[in-house]
Amino acid sequence: MKALRNLLDKQKPLFEKGGKFEKFYYLYEAGDTFLFTPNHTTKPKGVHVRDAVDLKRMMMTVVIAMIPALLFGMWNMGHQHFLAIGQEADFWTKFFLGAKLVLPIVIVAYAAGGAIEALFAVVRKHPINEGFLVTGMLIPLCMPVTIPLWQVALATVFAVVIAKEVFGGTGMNVLNVALTARAFLYFAYPSDISGEVWTYLGDATPIDGYSGATALAIAAEEGLANTEMAVTGAWSEFWAPFFTFKQMFLGSIPGSIGETSTVMALVGAVILILTGVGSWKIILSVFAGAYLTGLGFDALGGNAFLNMPAHYHLVIGGLAFGAVFMATDPVSAAHTEKGKWIYGLLIGVLTVIIRVTNPAYPEGIMLAILLMNVFAPLIDYNVIAANKKRRLKRATV
Repeated sequence: MKALRNLLDKQKPLFEKGGKFEKFYYLYEAGDTFLFTPNHTTKPKGVHVRDAVDLKRMMMTVVIAMIPALLFGMWNMGHQHFLAIGQEADFWTKFFLGAKLVLPIVIVAYAAGGAIEALFAVVRKHPINEGFLVTGMLIPLCMPVTIPLWQVALATVFAVVIAKEVFGGTGMNVLNVALTARAFLYFAYPSDISGEVWTYLGDATPIDGYSGATALAIAAEEGLANTEMAVTGAWSEFWAPFFTFKQMFLGSIPGSIGETSTVMALVGAVILILTGVGSWKIILSVFAGAYLTGLGFDALGGNAFLNMPAHYHLVIGGLAFGAVFMATDPVSAAHTEKGKWIYGLLIGVLTVIIRVTNPAYPEGIMLAILLMNVFAPLIDYNVIAANKKRRLKRATV
């Protein structure tokens, strides 16, 4: 590492003011601070304290928390492929096939978003925003494995420019950038991100009776059919051992690359909470809101989807992934402590409402988080206003 440090120090004058590559200083700075902790220190006089955990280190912690979901997603994409074509394969064959499919999506997302970040940094003359370390990983994890790579690049560029850079960059965005990329694809190219797109088949032929539908799609279809059959019964008819509660909790089912496994999302949640990066209040309140709303619809009844046991809402679709990695976005989420409870609870409530009332798009977590991103400042405003009002009542002047 010392040799690398010396090499970077030797090149630094070329990028500083008056140097040959002065225009590209922030590209050099991005690489330098990514590899090494910034060596800035406070001056002898002053009250400011610099922490070793800067924004890049925080963003890397979130990326590390997503690695279990990424690795499981690679294996699951291979697993779903061999399941669909009715062939046996060992663990590593499934994993390497999944890696071959998933890694290009990750690389394209980072390359497209990184190029836009670098362009804005050079033009605006400011450091490259660290937030894309997380966004570049989140975008592939919320995509189907069959998504065309050019659509990944287009959606990433759209999200970085429209959802972040036009507002001023990292820390200024109103909407979650990764979910904006997914929403763009959902409305621009719906046939490539919904329907039976969750399993890679390649040139192979699926076995008789195979369906690439997700658990949510089957539940929505059952609700729309308005039959007497329970959703759990429809799952059993489809493929008896496939959509059990245990299978959906573990995540070996069709779905987005990183969203199917609730247990891997919870591993990420533990990492985020223990390191103080993610808010446990938001995560817990999202689950509580979804569960309580599911209980209410179950009691209300009406069709098979409404009558689905509430605890199934916690393990199907991308609720867990969204609650852990999307809703806790420190920029677009609520910032006050009471506001975090309200914000998370409403995301959970809206997710289930969208699921059971919108058969065209049964996965509701994306729209619920984006909607609550818009209302997060209003929630904080009212929480602070109420706090001021209480304190003024206690004033004795």
